[in-house]
Amino acid sequence: MTNQASSHKIGFIGCGAMAKALGAGLVAAGTSPDLIRASDPVAEAREAFHKAVGGATAEDNREVVANSDVVVLAVKPGAIEGLLQELASCGEDLSRPLWVSIAAGIPLAALARPLPPQTRIIRSMPNTPALVGAAATALCGNEHASEADLVVAESLFQAVGTTWRAPAEHLLDAVTGLSGSGPAYVFLILEALGDAGVRVGLPREAAYQLAFQTVYGAAKLAIESDKHPAQLKDQVTSPGGTTIAGLEQLESAGVRAAIYRAVAAATNRSRELGDA
Repeated sequence: MTNQASSHKIGFIGCGAMAKALGAGLVAAGTSPDLIRASDPVAEAREAFHKAVGGATAEDNREVVANSDVVVLAVKPGAIEGLLQELASCGEDLSRPLWVSIAAGIPLAALARPLPPQTRIIRSMPNTPALVGAAATALCGNEHASEADLVVAESLFQAVGTTWRAPAEHLLDAVTGLSGSGPAYVFLILEALGDAGVRVGLPREAAYQLAFQTVYGAAKLAIESDKHPAQLKDQVTSPGGTTIAGLEQLESAGVRAAIYRAVAAATNRSRELGDA
């Protein structure tokens, strides 16, 4: 797919891990580092961004806004409101760039409040596998964001994984509960699988290597196969065999129901944060 973001000047407010991952992904996808810049109050963070991406950095957020076609808000959710209010008081033309937020739980209405009317805003929910180019990102634009704006935002996140365009903003809370928080659920499962391997006698290094590769391989097979996960599960499950014995224990322990509850709880928490 053509990198639609490669001809735009991209600015990041915040030089954290996600900003570095997105910036490096853009460069790998063909964007010149000369078109990328970032701001952060912490000198060490700016230095790390420049080393990873090659783009210019500054302490002043206004410099990023003034020199960018797309501004990515890559700061913690609690800092968003104060940041935008500070920018709004500085006289910058904040309606000119496309604004893209990666702040979990912050709705479009809250992002728009300190910004001028007609400002184009896109809210997104990437996840931490962006750090290795394997993110799952959902996004949704406000009423002023055009199709071209959405394509540019999709291109930005496709540089570090896959994207899904949500047809309604409220679905981003469910995305947060599933893929936003989902890596933590998988890491918990990985830890449990590795420890279970140790418990039945495997060396720890081997147990974790086998657990990690098994989860990676199963996910890859699910992505590349045209079969439902239930069909893939049945392929591994022989009558009276080892797998059905293990699955019986997982079902009796309520693992499936626990995952349902985890996604629902994280989704509800995302809604609460958005309403705060």
